Amino acid sequence: MQSPEAILQHTFGFPAFRGVQRAVVDRVLARERTLAVMPTGAGKSLCYQLPALALEGTCVVVSPLIALMHDQLRAATAVGIRAATLTSADDNRAETLARFRNGDLDLLYVAPERASGESFRNLLRQSPIALFAIDEAHCVSEWGHDFRPDYRMLRPLLDDFPDVPRLALTATADEHTRADILVQLGIPEDGLIVAGFDRPNIRYAISPRQGTGQQIAALVSETRGAGIVYSQTRSGTERLAATLAGTGRPVRIYHAGLDSATRARNQHDFVASEDMVMVATIAFGMGIDKPDVRFVAHAGLPKSIEAYYQETGRAGRDGEPAVAHLYWGAEDFARAHQRIGEVEPARQTGERVRLSALGALVETATCRRRILLRHFGENPPEACGNCDNCLQPPSAIDATETARKFLSAVYRTGQSFGVGHIEAVLTGQTNDKVRQRGHDALSVFGIVDGDEAALIKPVSRALLLRDALRTSEHGGLEFGPEARAILKGERAVKLVLPPKRERRRRYAEANPVDDPLFEALRAKRRELAQEADVPPYVIFHDSTLREIAQRRPRSLDAMAGISGIGTRKLEAYGEAFVEVVLEAG
Repeated sequence: MQSPEAILQHTFGFPAFRGVQRAVVDRVLARERTLAVMPTGAGKSLCYQLPALALEGTCVVVSPLIALMHDQLRAATAVGIRAATLTSADDNRAETLARFRNGDLDLLYVAPERASGESFRNLLRQSPIALFAIDEAHCVSEWGHDFRPDYRMLRPLLDDFPDVPRLALTATADEHTRADILVQLGIPEDGLIVAGFDRPNIRYAISPRQGTGQQIAALVSETRGAGIVYSQTRSGTERLAATLAGTGRPVRIYHAGLDSATRARNQHDFVASEDMVMVATIAFGMGIDKPDVRFVAHAGLPKSIEAYYQETGRAGRDGEPAVAHLYWGAEDFARAHQRIGEVEPARQTGERVRLSALGALVETATCRRRILLRHFGENPPEACGNCDNCLQPPSAIDATETARKFLSAVYRTGQSFGVGHIEAVLTGQTNDKVRQRGHDALSVFGIVDGDEAALIKPVSRALLLRDALRTSEHGGLEFGPEARAILKGERAVKLVLPPKRERRRRYAEANPVDDPLFEALRAKRRELAQEADVPPYVIFHDSTLREIAQRRPRSLDAMAGISGIGTRKLEAYGEAFVEVVLEAG
Protein backbone atom coordinates (compact mmCIF):
# COMPACT_ATOMS: atom_id res chain seq x y z
CA MET A 1 0.00 0.00 0.00
CA GLN A 2 1.28 3.46 -0.90
CA SER A 3 1.83 5.83 2.02
CA PRO A 4 -0.93 8.40 2.62
CA GLU A 5 1.56 11.19 1.84
CA ALA A 6 2.45 9.63 -1.51
CA ILE A 7 -1.24 9.36 -2.49
CA LEU A 8 -1.86 12.91 -1.28
CA GLN A 9 0.89 14.30 -3.51
CA HIS A 10 0.40 12.03 -6.52
CA THR A 11 -3.41 12.16 -6.77
CA PHE A 12 -4.41 15.43 -5.15
CA GLY A 13 -1.26 17.49 -5.67
CA PHE A 14 -0.99 18.58 -2.03
CA PRO A 15 2.36 18.57 -0.22
CA ALA A 16 0.88 18.03 3.26
CA PHE A 17 -2.33 17.23 5.12
CA ARG A 18 -4.34 20.07 6.65
CA GLY A 19 -5.70 20.26 10.18
CA VAL A 20 -7.07 16.94 11.43
CA GLN A 21 -7.12 15.24 8.00
CA ARG A 22 -4.16 13.01 8.86
CA ALA A 23 -5.69 11.95 12.18
CA VAL A 24 -8.96 11.00 10.47
CA VAL A 25 -7.21 9.15 7.63
CA ASP A 26 -5.05 7.22 10.10
CA ARG A 27 -8.12 6.00 12.00
CA VAL A 28 -9.83 4.90 8.78
CA LEU A 29 -6.72 3.06 7.54
CA ALA A 30 -6.58 1.34 10.95
CA ARG A 31 -10.19 0.22 10.23
CA GLU A 32 -11.61 2.15 13.21
CA ARG A 33 -14.99 3.86 13.46
CA THR A 34 -14.86 7.67 13.39
CA LEU A 35 -17.02 10.80 13.51
CA ALA A 36 -15.16 13.81 12.11
CA VAL A 37 -16.64 17.26 12.75
CA MET A 38 -14.76 19.57 10.39
CA PRO A 39 -15.65 23.06 9.14
CA THR A 40 -16.70 23.45 5.53
CA GLY A 41 -13.63 23.93 3.37
CA ALA A 42 -11.41 21.84 5.67
CA GLY A 43 -11.20 18.96 3.17
CA LYS A 44 -13.72 16.42 4.50
CA SER A 45 -14.07 14.55 1.20
CA LEU A 46 -10.32 13.84 1.08
CA CYS A 47 -10.72 11.94 4.38
CA TYR A 48 -12.60 9.17 2.57
CA GLN A 49 -11.27 9.61 -0.98
CA LEU A 50 -7.68 8.97 0.03
CA PRO A 51 -8.44 5.79 2.04
CA ALA A 52 -10.61 4.62 -0.88
CA LEU A 53 -7.43 4.60 -2.98
CA ALA A 54 -5.33 2.98 -0.26
CA LEU A 55 -7.68 0.17 0.83
CA GLU A 56 -8.89 -2.83 -1.14
CA GLY A 57 -12.47 -2.59 -2.34
CA THR A 58 -15.00 0.18 -2.92
CA CYS A 59 -15.78 3.04 -0.57
CA VAL A 60 -19.57 3.49 -0.30
CA VAL A 61 -20.45 7.13 0.26
CA VAL A 62 -23.93 7.95 1.60
CA SER A 63 -24.85 11.49 0.58
CA PRO A 64 -28.21 13.31 0.92
CA LEU A 65 -28.67 14.96 -2.47
CA ILE A 66 -28.20 13.88 -6.08
CA ALA A 67 -26.74 17.26 -7.12
CA LEU A 68 -24.14 17.04 -4.36
CA MET A 69 -23.18 13.51 -5.45
CA HIS A 70 -22.77 14.60 -9.06
CA ASP A 71 -20.60 17.56 -8.01
CA GLN A 72 -18.39 15.26 -5.96
CA LEU A 73 -18.30 12.72 -8.80
CA ARG A 74 -16.92 15.35 -11.20
CA ALA A 75 -14.26 16.44 -8.74
CA ALA A 76 -13.19 12.87 -7.96
CA THR A 77 -13.03 11.85 -11.63
CA ALA A 78 -10.93 14.93 -12.43
CA VAL A 79 -8.11 13.71 -10.17
CA GLY A 80 -8.26 10.15 -11.49
CA ILE A 81 -10.43 8.44 -8.89
CA ARG A 82 -12.70 5.72 -10.31
CA ALA A 83 -16.10 6.88 -9.10
CA ALA A 84 -19.79 6.47 -9.91
CA THR A 85 -23.21 7.42 -8.59
CA LEU A 86 -26.18 5.11 -8.25
CA THR A 87 -29.21 7.43 -8.27
CA SER A 88 -32.61 7.78 -9.90
CA ALA A 89 -31.13 10.45 -12.20
CA ASP A 90 -28.47 8.15 -13.68
CA ASP A 91 -29.08 6.26 -16.92
CA ASN A 92 -25.95 4.09 -16.65
CA ARG A 93 -27.13 1.88 -13.80
CA ALA A 94 -26.15 -1.42 -15.49
CA GLU A 95 -22.65 -0.13 -16.24
CA THR A 96 -22.18 1.08 -12.65
CA LEU A 97 -23.32 -2.26 -11.20
CA ALA A 98 -20.93 -4.13 -13.51
CA ARG A 99 -18.03 -1.84 -12.54
CA PHE A 100 -18.80 -2.38 -8.85
CA ARG A 101 -19.01 -6.18 -9.15
CA ASN A 102 -15.75 -6.24 -11.14
CA GLY A 103 -13.94 -4.21 -8.49
CA ASP A 104 -13.46 -1.27 -10.88
CA LEU A 105 -14.78 1.44 -8.52
CA ASP A 106 -12.95 3.33 -5.79
CA LEU A 107 -16.06 5.34 -4.81
CA LEU A 108 -19.77 4.59 -5.11
CA TYR A 109 -22.14 7.44 -4.13
CA VAL A 110 -25.68 6.55 -3.02
CA ALA A 111 -28.59 8.27 -1.25
CA PRO A 112 -29.68 7.06 2.23
CA GLU A 113 -33.02 5.86 0.83
CA ARG A 114 -31.17 3.38 -1.42
CA ALA A 115 -28.45 2.52 1.09
CA SER A 116 -30.95 1.46 3.75
CA GLY A 117 -32.72 -1.05 1.47
CA GLU A 118 -32.24 -4.83 1.54
CA SER A 119 -31.49 -5.08 -2.20
CA PHE A 120 -28.55 -2.68 -1.85
CA ARG A 121 -27.24 -4.74 1.06
CA ASN A 122 -27.32 -7.83 -1.15
CA LEU A 123 -25.43 -5.96 -3.86
CA LEU A 124 -22.65 -5.02 -1.45
CA ARG A 125 -22.06 -8.69 -0.63
CA GLN A 126 -20.89 -9.22 -4.23
CA SER A 127 -17.66 -7.21 -4.00
CA PRO A 128 -15.23 -6.11 -1.28
CA ILE A 129 -16.16 -2.94 0.64
CA ALA A 130 -13.29 -0.71 1.77
CA LEU A 131 -15.20 1.85 3.84
CA PHE A 132 -18.61 3.32 4.60
CA ALA A 133 -18.55 7.14 4.53
CA ILE A 134 -21.67 8.91 5.81
CA ASP A 135 -21.56 12.50 4.57
CA GLU A 136 -23.66 15.30 6.16
CA ALA A 137 -23.98 13.01 9.18
CA HIS A 138 -25.98 15.56 11.20
CA CYS A 139 -28.94 14.37 9.10
CA VAL A 140 -29.00 11.20 11.23
CA SER A 141 -29.93 13.10 14.39
CA GLU A 142 -33.32 14.46 15.37
CA TRP A 143 -31.33 17.21 17.09
CA GLY A 144 -29.66 18.14 13.81
CA HIS A 145 -31.04 21.03 11.77
CA ASP A 146 -31.53 18.89 8.62
CA PHE A 147 -32.92 15.63 10.05
CA ARG A 148 -33.54 12.97 7.39
CA PRO A 149 -35.42 9.87 8.66
CA ASP A 150 -33.72 7.58 6.11
CA TYR A 151 -30.34 8.36 7.71
CA ARG A 152 -31.78 6.81 10.88
CA MET A 153 -32.10 3.49 9.01
CA LEU A 154 -28.43 3.13 8.05
CA ARG A 155 -27.32 1.31 11.20
CA PRO A 156 -28.50 -2.19 10.08
CA LEU A 157 -26.49 -1.81 6.86
CA LEU A 158 -23.36 -0.82 8.76
CA ASP A 159 -23.78 -3.62 11.30
CA ASP A 160 -24.13 -6.20 8.52
CA PHE A 161 -20.50 -5.41 7.64
CA PRO A 162 -18.96 -5.16 11.12
CA ASP A 163 -15.35 -5.34 9.90
CA VAL A 164 -15.72 -2.47 7.43
CA PRO A 165 -14.60 0.87 8.89
CA ARG A 166 -17.24 3.59 9.07
CA LEU A 167 -16.57 7.32 8.85
CA ALA A 168 -19.25 9.93 9.56
CA LEU A 169 -18.58 13.52 8.47
CA THR A 170 -20.33 16.80 9.23
CA ALA A 171 -19.60 20.49 9.54
CA THR A 172 -22.58 21.40 11.72
CA ALA A 173 -23.20 19.46 14.90
CA ASP A 174 -23.37 20.89 18.41
CA GLU A 175 -22.48 18.74 21.42
CA HIS A 176 -25.96 17.20 21.73
CA THR A 177 -26.10 16.33 18.02
CA ARG A 178 -22.59 14.82 18.06
CA ALA A 179 -23.52 12.51 20.93
CA ASP A 180 -26.64 11.37 19.06
CA ILE A 181 -24.69 10.69 15.84
CA LEU A 182 -22.24 8.46 17.74
CA VAL A 183 -25.11 6.38 19.16
CA GLN A 184 -27.11 6.17 15.93
CA LEU A 185 -24.15 5.06 13.81
CA GLY A 186 -22.45 2.81 16.36
CA ILE A 187 -19.28 4.86 16.74
CA PRO A 188 -17.44 4.83 20.10
CA GLU A 189 -16.96 8.06 22.05
CA ASP A 190 -13.20 7.90 21.52
CA GLY A 191 -13.87 7.92 17.77
CA LEU A 192 -14.92 11.59 17.83
CA ILE A 193 -12.54 14.07 16.17
CA VAL A 194 -13.58 17.72 16.32
CA ALA A 195 -11.54 20.10 14.19
CA GLY A 196 -13.34 23.21 15.34
CA PHE A 197 -15.93 25.39 13.65
CA ASP A 198 -14.02 28.55 12.83
CA ARG A 199 -14.02 29.78 9.23
CA PRO A 200 -11.52 32.63 9.58
CA ASN A 201 -11.71 33.58 5.90
CA ILE A 202 -15.42 34.53 6.20
CA ARG A 203 -16.20 38.09 7.24
CA TYR A 204 -19.49 38.08 9.20
CA ALA A 205 -21.74 41.14 9.14
CA ILE A 206 -25.31 41.68 10.37
CA SER A 207 -27.53 44.72 9.73
CA PRO A 208 -31.16 45.71 10.33
CA ARG A 209 -33.17 45.71 7.09
CA GLN A 210 -33.60 49.18 5.60
CA GLY A 211 -34.57 48.64 1.97
CA THR A 212 -33.26 45.09 1.60
CA GLY A 213 -33.03 45.09 -2.18
CA GLN A 214 -30.80 48.15 -2.27
CA GLN A 215 -28.71 46.92 0.67
CA ILE A 216 -28.01 43.61 -1.06
CA ALA A 217 -27.49 45.33 -4.42
CA ALA A 218 -24.75 47.41 -2.77
CA LEU A 219 -23.15 44.23 -1.41
CA VAL A 220 -23.27 42.61 -4.86
CA SER A 221 -21.69 45.69 -6.45
CA GLU A 222 -18.88 45.69 -3.88
CA THR A 223 -18.14 41.96 -4.03
CA ARG A 224 -16.71 40.28 -7.10
CA GLY A 225 -17.30 36.61 -7.79
CA ALA A 226 -20.25 34.25 -7.45
CA GLY A 227 -22.71 34.66 -4.58
CA ILE A 228 -25.86 33.26 -3.02
CA VAL A 229 -28.72 35.40 -1.68
CA TYR A 230 -31.24 33.63 0.55
CA SER A 231 -34.82 34.90 0.65
CA GLN A 232 -37.52 33.51 2.92
CA THR A 233 -40.24 33.23 0.26
CA ARG A 234 -40.56 32.32 -3.40
CA SER A 235 -42.02 35.72 -4.24
CA GLY A 236 -39.14 37.32 -2.36
CA THR A 237 -36.61 35.58 -4.59
CA GLU A 238 -38.39 36.93 -7.68
CA ARG A 239 -38.41 40.53 -6.40
CA LEU A 240 -34.79 40.42 -5.23
CA ALA A 241 -33.61 38.88 -8.50
CA ALA A 242 -35.25 41.70 -10.46
CA THR A 243 -33.51 44.29 -8.27
CA LEU A 244 -30.11 42.61 -8.42
CA ALA A 245 -30.27 42.30 -12.21
CA GLY A 246 -29.87 46.07 -12.19
CA THR A 247 -26.28 45.65 -10.93
CA GLY A 248 -25.30 44.20 -14.31
CA ARG A 249 -24.44 40.81 -12.83
CA PRO A 250 -25.98 37.58 -14.22
CA VAL A 251 -28.75 36.48 -11.83
CA ARG A 252 -30.71 33.21 -11.49
CA ILE A 253 -33.45 32.11 -9.09
CA TYR A 254 -34.07 28.80 -7.34
CA HIS A 255 -37.11 27.73 -5.34
CA ALA A 256 -39.47 24.77 -5.07
CA GLY A 257 -42.10 26.46 -7.23
CA LEU A 258 -39.95 26.17 -10.36
CA ASP A 259 -40.16 23.04 -12.49
CA SER A 260 -37.30 20.59 -12.03
CA ALA A 261 -35.76 21.31 -15.46
CA THR A 262 -35.53 25.05 -14.70
CA ARG A 263 -34.05 24.42 -11.26
CA ALA A 264 -31.46 22.06 -12.74
CA ARG A 265 -30.55 24.50 -15.51
CA ASN A 266 -30.20 27.44 -13.12
CA GLN A 267 -28.09 25.37 -10.75
CA HIS A 268 -25.87 24.21 -13.61
CA ASP A 269 -25.39 27.80 -14.80
CA PHE A 270 -24.49 28.97 -11.29
CA VAL A 271 -21.99 26.19 -10.63
CA ALA A 272 -20.28 26.86 -13.97
CA SER A 273 -20.16 30.65 -13.49
CA GLU A 274 -17.46 32.76 -11.89
CA ASP A 275 -19.64 35.81 -11.17
CA MET A 276 -23.30 34.76 -11.08
CA VAL A 277 -25.70 35.61 -8.22
CA MET A 278 -28.20 32.91 -7.22
CA VAL A 279 -31.28 34.22 -5.39
CA ALA A 280 -32.89 31.27 -3.65
CA THR A 281 -34.91 29.87 -0.81
CA ILE A 282 -33.11 27.51 1.57
CA ALA A 283 -34.08 24.67 -0.79
CA PHE A 284 -30.83 25.61 -2.56
CA GLY A 285 -27.30 25.03 -1.40
CA MET A 286 -26.86 21.73 0.38
CA GLY A 287 -26.35 20.08 -2.98
CA ILE A 288 -23.70 22.58 -4.03
CA ASP A 289 -20.01 21.84 -3.64
CA LYS A 290 -18.90 25.07 -5.36
CA PRO A 291 -15.71 26.27 -3.65
CA ASP A 292 -15.50 29.77 -5.12
CA VAL A 293 -18.67 31.37 -3.71
CA ARG A 294 -17.47 34.79 -2.57
CA PHE A 295 -20.53 35.93 -0.60
CA VAL A 296 -23.70 34.66 1.02
CA ALA A 297 -26.42 37.17 1.94
CA HIS A 298 -29.54 36.49 3.99
CA ALA A 299 -32.55 38.71 3.30
CA GLY A 300 -34.16 37.45 6.50
CA LEU A 301 -33.57 35.48 9.66
CA PRO A 302 -32.40 31.83 9.31
CA LYS A 303 -34.13 29.08 11.30
CA SER A 304 -31.33 28.68 13.83
CA ILE A 305 -27.66 29.34 14.43
CA GLU A 306 -26.92 25.86 13.05
CA ALA A 307 -28.79 26.71 9.85
CA TYR A 308 -27.01 30.08 9.67
CA TYR A 309 -23.62 28.42 10.06
CA GLN A 310 -24.46 25.82 7.41
CA GLU A 311 -25.77 28.39 4.92
CA THR A 312 -22.99 30.95 5.41
CA GLY A 313 -20.52 28.07 5.20
CA ARG A 314 -21.24 27.84 1.48
CA ALA A 315 -19.06 30.92 1.08
CA GLY A 316 -15.30 30.62 0.72
CA ARG A 317 -14.95 26.85 0.70
CA ASP A 318 -11.67 27.35 -1.16
CA GLY A 319 -10.22 29.18 1.85
CA GLU A 320 -10.14 32.51 0.01
CA PRO A 321 -11.71 35.68 1.53
CA ALA A 322 -15.52 35.70 1.53
CA VAL A 323 -18.32 37.63 3.21
CA ALA A 324 -21.56 36.57 4.91
CA HIS A 325 -24.07 39.38 5.48
CA LEU A 326 -27.40 38.90 7.27
CA TYR A 327 -30.17 41.50 7.00
CA TRP A 328 -32.86 41.07 9.66
CA GLY A 329 -36.11 42.72 10.62
CA ALA A 330 -38.10 42.78 13.83
CA GLU A 331 -40.97 41.08 12.00
CA ASP A 332 -38.70 38.02 11.52
CA PHE A 333 -38.62 37.53 15.28
CA ALA A 334 -42.31 38.32 15.64
CA ARG A 335 -43.18 35.59 13.11
CA ALA A 336 -40.77 33.16 14.75
CA HIS A 337 -42.38 33.71 18.17
CA GLN A 338 -45.79 33.08 16.61
CA ARG A 339 -44.59 29.84 15.00
CA ILE A 340 -43.20 28.62 18.30
CA GLY A 341 -46.64 29.07 19.85
CA GLU A 342 -48.10 26.80 17.18
CA VAL A 343 -45.76 23.79 17.64
CA GLU A 344 -46.34 21.01 20.15
CA PRO A 345 -45.55 22.08 23.75
CA ALA A 346 -42.70 19.58 24.12
CA ARG A 347 -40.71 21.37 21.39
CA GLN A 348 -41.41 24.96 22.42
CA THR A 349 -38.62 25.30 24.99
CA GLY A 350 -35.96 24.11 22.56
CA GLU A 351 -37.29 26.40 19.82
CA ARG A 352 -37.20 29.40 22.17
CA VAL A 353 -33.60 28.61 23.10
CA ARG A 354 -32.67 28.51 19.38
CA LEU A 355 -34.42 31.82 18.71
CA SER A 356 -32.81 33.42 21.76
CA ALA A 357 -29.38 32.36 20.45
CA LEU A 358 -30.14 34.05 17.12
CA GLY A 359 -31.28 37.16 18.97
CA ALA A 360 -27.99 37.30 20.87
CA LEU A 361 -26.07 37.00 17.60
CA VAL A 362 -27.86 39.83 15.78
CA GLU A 363 -27.99 42.18 18.79
CA THR A 364 -24.48 41.88 20.15
CA ALA A 365 -22.06 44.79 20.20
CA THR A 366 -19.18 42.34 20.61
CA CYS A 367 -17.50 39.88 18.24
CA ARG A 368 -20.00 37.93 16.08
CA ARG A 369 -17.60 35.03 15.55
CA ARG A 370 -17.13 34.61 19.29
CA ILE A 371 -20.88 34.19 19.85
CA LEU A 372 -21.14 31.81 16.90
CA LEU A 373 -18.25 29.61 18.04
CA ARG A 374 -19.29 29.62 21.70
CA HIS A 375 -22.65 28.22 20.56
CA PHE A 376 -20.76 25.16 19.29
CA GLY A 377 -18.89 24.73 22.58
CA GLU A 378 -15.66 26.52 21.69
CA ASN A 379 -13.87 29.24 23.66
CA PRO A 380 -12.54 31.67 21.04
CA PRO A 381 -10.70 34.97 21.66
CA GLU A 382 -12.67 38.10 22.59
CA ALA A 383 -12.19 39.55 19.10
CA CYS A 384 -11.68 37.94 15.69
CA GLY A 385 -10.73 41.00 13.64
CA ASN A 386 -12.91 39.85 10.73
CA CYS A 387 -16.52 40.70 11.58
CA ASP A 388 -18.37 43.99 11.37
CA ASN A 389 -18.28 44.62 15.12
CA CYS A 390 -14.55 43.99 15.37
CA LEU A 391 -13.73 46.09 12.31
CA GLN A 392 -16.05 49.01 13.21
CA PRO A 393 -17.10 48.71 16.86
CA PRO A 394 -20.67 49.95 17.44
CA SER A 395 -21.84 51.89 20.47
CA ALA A 396 -24.27 50.46 23.02
CA ILE A 397 -26.73 52.52 25.05
CA ASP A 398 -29.36 51.88 27.71
CA ALA A 399 -32.74 52.50 26.05
CA THR A 400 -34.90 51.13 28.86
CA GLU A 401 -36.78 54.41 29.42
CA THR A 402 -37.56 54.81 25.72
CA ALA A 403 -38.72 51.18 25.64
CA ARG A 404 -41.06 51.80 28.59
CA LYS A 405 -42.50 54.86 26.85
CA PHE A 406 -43.04 52.82 23.68
CA LEU A 407 -44.78 50.00 25.56
CA SER A 408 -46.96 52.52 27.42
CA ALA A 409 -48.01 54.07 24.10
CA VAL A 410 -48.86 50.61 22.69
CA TYR A 411 -51.01 49.91 25.74
CA ARG A 412 -52.78 53.28 25.87
CA THR A 413 -53.64 53.20 22.15
CA GLY A 414 -55.31 49.82 22.61
CA GLN A 415 -52.63 47.42 21.31
CA SER A 416 -54.01 47.81 17.77
CA PHE A 417 -51.57 50.00 15.84
CA GLY A 418 -48.24 49.60 14.06
CA VAL A 419 -44.89 51.26 14.69
CA GLY A 420 -45.64 54.29 12.50
CA HIS A 421 -48.72 55.30 14.51
CA ILE A 422 -47.00 54.73 17.87
CA GLU A 423 -44.09 56.88 16.68
CA ALA A 424 -46.51 59.65 15.64
CA VAL A 425 -48.15 59.63 19.09
CA LEU A 426 -44.88 59.59 21.01
CA THR A 427 -43.37 62.42 18.97
CA GLY A 428 -46.53 64.57 19.10
CA GLN A 429 -47.55 64.48 15.42
CA THR A 430 -51.15 65.76 15.05
CA ASN A 431 -52.08 63.92 11.86
CA ASP A 432 -55.67 62.95 10.98
CA LYS A 433 -55.35 59.41 12.32
CA VAL A 434 -54.03 60.61 15.68
CA ARG A 435 -56.71 63.33 16.04
CA GLN A 436 -59.64 61.14 14.92
CA ARG A 437 -58.86 58.58 17.60
CA GLY A 438 -58.23 61.13 20.29
CA HIS A 439 -54.67 59.93 20.77
CA ASP A 440 -53.42 63.52 20.95
CA ALA A 441 -55.11 63.68 24.37
CA LEU A 442 -53.22 60.69 25.80
CA SER A 443 -50.58 61.14 28.50
CA VAL A 444 -47.99 59.56 26.16
CA PHE A 445 -48.60 62.11 23.39
CA GLY A 446 -45.45 64.09 22.60
CA ILE A 447 -43.31 62.63 25.41
CA VAL A 448 -40.41 61.78 23.05
CA ASP A 449 -38.41 64.47 21.28
CA GLY A 450 -34.91 65.42 20.16
CA ASP A 451 -32.30 62.69 19.91
CA GLU A 452 -34.56 60.19 21.67
CA ALA A 453 -36.94 60.18 18.69
CA ALA A 454 -34.24 58.48 16.59
CA LEU A 455 -34.35 55.54 19.01
CA ILE A 456 -38.02 54.70 18.44
CA LYS A 457 -37.60 52.35 15.47
CA PRO A 458 -34.53 50.53 16.93
CA VAL A 459 -36.42 50.18 20.23
CA SER A 460 -39.44 48.70 18.46
CA ARG A 461 -37.14 46.12 16.81
CA ALA A 462 -35.54 45.30 20.15
CA LEU A 463 -38.93 44.80 21.82
CA LEU A 464 -40.17 42.51 19.05
CA LEU A 465 -36.91 40.55 19.17
CA ARG A 466 -37.26 40.09 22.96
CA ASP A 467 -40.91 38.97 22.67
CA ALA A 468 -42.03 42.01 24.66
CA LEU A 469 -44.13 42.89 21.61
CA ARG A 470 -45.87 40.73 19.06
CA THR A 471 -47.65 41.53 15.80
CA SER A 472 -51.37 40.76 15.67
CA GLU A 473 -53.00 39.19 12.61
CA HIS A 474 -54.10 42.69 11.57
CA GLY A 475 -50.56 44.09 11.79
CA GLY A 476 -50.96 45.94 15.09
CA LEU A 477 -48.53 45.68 18.00
CA GLU A 478 -49.63 43.88 21.16
CA PHE A 479 -47.89 42.88 24.37
CA GLY A 480 -45.80 39.73 24.52
CA PRO A 481 -44.85 37.82 27.68
CA GLU A 482 -41.71 39.93 28.31
CA ALA A 483 -43.49 43.32 28.28
CA ARG A 484 -44.44 43.46 31.94
CA ALA A 485 -40.90 43.01 33.27
CA ILE A 486 -39.64 45.89 31.09
CA LEU A 487 -42.55 48.17 32.02
CA LYS A 488 -41.95 47.55 35.72
CA GLY A 489 -38.24 48.32 35.35
CA GLU A 490 -37.21 44.74 36.17
CA ARG A 491 -35.46 44.20 32.82
CA ALA A 492 -33.18 46.58 30.94
CA VAL A 493 -33.20 47.15 27.18
CA LYS A 494 -29.75 47.75 25.70
CA LEU A 495 -29.48 49.02 22.14
CA VAL A 496 -26.60 48.53 19.74
CA LEU A 497 -26.16 51.52 17.43
CA PRO A 498 -24.20 50.59 14.31
CA PRO A 499 -21.55 53.03 13.10
CA LYS A 500 -22.36 55.25 10.12
CA ARG A 501 -21.90 53.34 6.90
CA GLU A 502 -18.75 54.20 5.03
CA ARG A 503 -18.01 53.39 1.41
CA ARG A 504 -16.53 49.94 1.69
CA ARG A 505 -13.65 48.64 -0.33
CA ARG A 506 -14.35 45.71 -2.58
CA TYR A 507 -14.47 42.39 -0.77
CA ALA A 508 -12.75 39.18 -1.77
CA GLU A 509 -10.70 40.18 -4.78
CA ALA A 510 -9.75 37.14 -6.87
CA ASN A 511 -6.95 39.17 -8.48
CA PRO A 512 -6.06 41.87 -5.95
CA VAL A 513 -2.95 43.06 -7.81
CA ASP A 514 -4.60 43.04 -11.26
CA ASP A 515 -2.03 40.60 -12.62
CA PRO A 516 -2.67 40.13 -16.38
CA LEU A 517 -1.16 36.63 -16.25
CA PHE A 518 -3.69 35.57 -13.64
CA GLU A 519 -6.53 36.80 -15.87
CA ALA A 520 -5.02 34.94 -18.85
CA LEU A 521 -4.87 31.77 -16.75
CA ARG A 522 -8.52 32.21 -15.76
CA ALA A 523 -9.47 32.64 -19.42
CA LYS A 524 -7.66 29.39 -20.31
CA ARG A 525 -9.42 27.66 -17.40
CA ARG A 526 -12.82 28.83 -18.68
CA GLU A 527 -11.99 27.54 -22.16
CA LEU A 528 -10.93 24.11 -20.86
CA ALA A 529 -13.95 23.91 -18.54
CA GLN A 530 -16.35 24.59 -21.41
CA GLU A 531 -14.66 21.92 -23.56
CA ALA A 532 -14.93 19.35 -20.74
CA ASP A 533 -18.41 20.53 -19.64
CA VAL A 534 -17.28 20.94 -16.04
CA PRO A 535 -17.24 23.99 -13.72
CA PRO A 536 -13.96 25.98 -13.87
CA TYR A 537 -13.00 25.07 -10.29
CA VAL A 538 -12.86 21.39 -11.26
CA ILE A 539 -9.89 22.27 -13.49
CA PHE A 540 -8.01 24.34 -10.85
CA HIS A 541 -8.95 26.56 -7.92
CA ASP A 542 -8.09 30.28 -7.97
CA SER A 543 -5.38 29.65 -5.38
CA THR A 544 -3.64 27.26 -7.80
CA LEU A 545 -3.84 29.83 -10.62
CA ARG A 546 -2.41 32.51 -8.33
CA GLU A 547 0.53 30.26 -7.48
CA ILE A 548 1.11 29.61 -11.19
CA ALA A 549 1.03 33.37 -11.85
CA GLN A 550 3.48 33.97 -9.02
CA ARG A 551 5.96 31.17 -9.77
CA ARG A 552 5.59 31.22 -13.59
CA PRO A 553 6.51 27.56 -14.25
CA ARG A 554 7.94 27.17 -17.75
CA SER A 555 7.89 23.36 -17.89
CA LEU A 556 5.75 20.42 -16.75
CA ASP A 557 8.35 19.52 -14.12
CA ALA A 558 8.10 23.02 -12.64
CA MET A 559 4.29 22.91 -12.86
CA ALA A 560 4.24 19.63 -10.90
CA GLY A 561 5.45 21.39 -7.75
CA ILE A 562 2.39 23.64 -7.48
CA SER A 563 -0.24 22.86 -4.83
CA GLY A 564 -3.43 21.36 -6.25
CA ILE A 565 -1.85 19.82 -9.35
CA GLY A 566 -1.73 16.04 -9.08
CA THR A 567 -0.53 13.63 -11.75
CA ARG A 568 -3.86 13.33 -13.58
CA LYS A 569 -4.41 17.09 -13.80
CA LEU A 570 -0.80 17.69 -14.81
CA GLU A 571 -1.25 15.27 -17.71
CA ALA A 572 -4.61 16.73 -18.72
CA TYR A 573 -3.99 20.47 -18.35
CA GLY A 574 -0.31 21.11 -17.61
CA GLU A 575 0.85 21.90 -21.15
CA ALA A 576 -2.03 24.31 -21.78
CA PHE A 577 -1.16 26.39 -18.72
CA VAL A 578 2.61 26.26 -19.34
CA GLU A 579 1.84 27.65 -22.79
CA VAL A 580 -0.05 30.59 -21.25
CA VAL A 581 2.94 31.32 -18.98
CA LEU A 582 5.36 31.18 -21.91
CA GLU A 583 3.18 33.49 -24.01
CA ALA A 584 3.16 36.01 -21.15
CA GLY A 585 6.96 36.16 -21.35
